[in-house]
Amino acid sequence: MDLGIVILNYNTRDLLRDCLRSLEATRGVETEIIVVDNASHDDSVAMVRSEFPNIRVIASETNGGYAYGNNLALREFLARPNPPRALMLLNTDTVVPPDALKLLLEFLDAHPDAGIVGPKLTLRDGSLDLACRRSFPTPQVSFYRMLGLSKLFPKSKRFGRYNLTYLDENETTQVDSVVGAAMMMRTRALQQAGLLDESFFMYGEDLDLALRIKQSGWNAYYYPRAQIRHYKRESSKQSKKAQIEFYRAMYIFYEKHYRATTPFYLDWVVRGGIALKGGLALAPEIFRARELKGASS
Repeated sequence: MDLGIVILNYNTRDLLRDCLRSLEATRGVETEIIVVDNASHDDSVAMVRSEFPNIRVIASETNGGYAYGNNLALREFLARPNPPRALMLLNTDTVVPPDALKLLLEFLDAHPDAGIVGPKLTLRDGSLDLACRRSFPTPQVSFYRMLGLSKLFPKSKRFGRYNLTYLDENETTQVDSVVGAAMMMRTRALQQAGLLDESFFMYGEDLDLALRIKQSGWNAYYYPRAQIRHYKRESSKQSKKAQIEFYRAMYIFYEKHYRATTPFYLDWVVRGGIALKGGLALAPEIFRARELKGASS
């Protein structure tokens, strides 16, 4: 088996159908797809079982989040005596051209240092999905983004590092991370780094995994010759929970990877900035976590 694909679904039945139909046209790659449903109530599971009977469905009884759901399928692939040589996280709101997966897999084969490769993701209007090539959100990079400097100076190598907006979108580039909406991983790299961190509910877990894969000695690449359309959902932008989870993920990532080496004065700036952006709902969690840690040390 060349490639195992994990598609996590939560109440996106029609998008899921379109994604699966696009994958039926894939050429030159032997694939197996596992759809994980995070306790949807829109008949997504029934649709897959009826219209795509050859696709394995894991119907979770609870919505444990993005990492939790994807890990259900990743564990199944990795537990096999002969797992696929590559594994891919793919969102339901993507449409995959027939040659895209073959191009990505060929890139992995041609670059033995590559643990991760991601395609050029284009939005509904044909523009680049900026999230498809990223730097790790270090305190400095995140600070520039919070101040809006990344938007004011997108071509600056200093201020445009969050989404690497100073780079040509059609140039193959080694990056810190691609996005979990379409992330292909060498199976050996994932085995070494471990599964997605389930302390993240949504957002941030792909960055965390990319960092751990990099720490295991692998590189990540953005490969624009392979293109996938990403019908990025607008509804999540209006969801208060999604907004809170975005900044909560930012804090978890910072706490896990950077806080121990951040000077105390900058630590207060970072945590205060995340709390301010995340709103009053997130602030108690951030500052309580700090107090509890201090009390136990």
